[in-house]
Amino acid sequence: MNRRKKITQLLKAHAKKASAKLAPKNKDKYISKADRLKLAAESSQDLAASPES
Repeated sequence: MNRRKKITQLLKAHAKKASAKLAPKNKDKYISKADRLKLAAESSQDLAASPES
C-alpha cells in the first residue's frame, strides 16, 4: 500500500466517522427487561390505586 492510498483511506475513515456522529439518532434508549417489568408493575399499581382515591 503506498503512502497516498494510506492517507486517502485515513481521511475517508475520519470523514465517515464525523458524518456518522452528525447523523440523527433515531434509536430509543435501551431499557432492560427487568426495568420494563418494574415500570409495568408501577403503572399497574398506579391504575389500581387511582379508582380508590
